Amino acid sequence: MTTTHPSRKKAFVSSIPLWIRTDQPRQQGMDYWKGPHSKIISATPGFEEYRQIHLAEHNAGMWPATPGIETTIPGDRRIDGLAEVTFRSVLSPLLGRKQTKLAYQDEINVFRRTLLYAGPPSSARWYDVAEPGQQVGARALVYLRRRDGVRTRDFRRHVNELASTLAGTGALRELRTQVFMPWNEKLWNTPNVAHDNPVDQRFHASLILGFADPAARTAFFEGPELAALSDALAPYASAAHAYAVTDALTYVKDGRVLPHYQR
Repeated sequence: MTTTHPSRKKAFVSSIPLWIRTDQPRQQGMDYWKGPHSKIISATPGFEEYRQIHLAEHNAGMWPATPGIETTIPGDRRIDGLAEVTFRSVLSPLLGRKQTKLAYQDEINVFRRTLLYAGPPSSARWYDVAEPGQQVGARALVYLRRRDGVRTRDFRRHVNELASTLAGTGALRELRTQVFMPWNEKLWNTPNVAHDNPVDQRFHASLILGFADPAARTAFFEGPELAALSDALAPYASAAHAYAVTDALTYVKDGRVLPHYQR
C-alpha cells in the first residue's frame, strides 16, 4: 500500500536569514535573539506561527557532493539562524507595522546582517510526514539556488517534485518547503544592519527537514537515495547548502503566543 503525504499550503510565509554580530560572543547574540528580541517579534499581530531556527556554529554543508552543485557553504556567508514567520493571511503583514518598526530598531543589538526571503501567496507547503506521536529530534535547513537559465516555473515544479519524493521516503518527521519571489532589499531595509546580497549568492527556495534524531539525519544525508535525488536536482540548481539545526523554537503557534515551557 502506498502512503500519501498531503501538503498544506500556507497563505504567506517569510523567512529571514540572520548573521549574529561578531564583536561579541556568538552565544551572547544567540541568547539575546532567543530572549529580548523574540518578545518583540512574538507580540506582532497577524502571525499564525513564529519560529526561530538556530543553526550550528560550524556548518560546512551536509548536502552530498554533486557535480555542478555547490554544496560547501562559504565561510563568509555562513548563516547563524533563520526567523520563520507564517502569517494568517496575505494581509496580515499590514497589521504588524508598528511592532515591526520596533524589531527594526532592535536588530542592531544582535545582528550584523539580515535578509528577507518571501514567497508568493500559497507557495509554502508543509507536508504531513509524521505519524501520530512522533517527535522531531533533529533538523536540517537547506537553501537552493536556481541555476542560471532555468525558468522559475520549472525550478518550482522540480522543487515540488523533490519534496513529494522526500515525503515518501519514510525518513522524515517534518518537511516544509518554500519557493521565493525575487529578492528585493526594499522589503526589509532595516537601519544600521547590512543587507548585502549579491546576485550570485541569492537563494530561490528552502527546505526544512525533520528527523527522529541526529543519527537519522546523518544517515539520510550520507545515503544513496539523496545522492540520486541530488543528481536529478543538478540541472535545476547550482547550489544546495544544508545546515545542521541545533534548535527550532516556536514562540507563536496557531495565532497564540506560547508560554516558555511549550517552546
